[in-house]
Amino acid sequence: MTHILRTLALPTALVATMAVASCGTSPSTPAASSTPSATAPSPSGTQSPVGPPATGESNVGDIEFATAMITWHLQSEAMGNLASKHAIDGKIKALAPKMKKPQGPEVTRMAGWLVGGGLPVPDITGGTAMAGMAGMAGMGGKGGRPHVMMSAQEMTALAKATGSRFDRMWLQLMVKHHQGAVATARTELAKGINVDAKKIAQTVIDRQTAEIAKLKSILSGISG
Repeated sequence: MTHILRTLALPTALVATMAVASCGTSPSTPAASSTPSATAPSPSGTQSPVGPPATGESNVGDIEFATAMITWHLQSEAMGNLASKHAIDGKIKALAPKMKKPQGPEVTRMAGWLVGGGLPVPDITGGTAMAGMAGMAGMGGKGGRPHVMMSAQEMTALAKATGSRFDRMWLQLMVKHHQGAVATARTELAKGINVDAKKIAQTVIDRQTAEIAKLKSILSGISG
């Protein structure tokens, strides 16, 4: 994204406006920090160095994808952290960390693309960052509407749930979350042009589609 991102090293509001003109969607880029960050965030509050700037041409669809997918991954990590603490089903406890593992490197890589172009990196750090997740959305929902992420209310309810109720709610919300992330990745394949961004998008589609099947299988075995 080096060439285009440097050209678009502009205020986030202007980038969002240009994305609307290019992609025909509503301004759905997730809330981001006001200045470029040199580190990649996580819901636990830890920071890691970002990856290198992107290479090759890109468009505003690629910028939207990187910004949105970082936020999808951060919320997924927050949900995984809750599962590690509250889940009682052994299959959930085993699956949650496996789902989180590949997302960290992807966040680091995409954060490097944004920082390399002088663009801000989404940051929802601070505990489980439930309040910061309110209103966040992915790109390109049906009819131009965004793929909405878990609301602050849903995350709060999940954090308060216990026992099999938590397990069932976590599985249901994670399926919904994954479906939104997959839809966002498909939008990137349709509207983005950067080769590396498209590779990540296809990886997200393949990985999370398989995980959706696992989540649904576990959910089918939980009574109530």
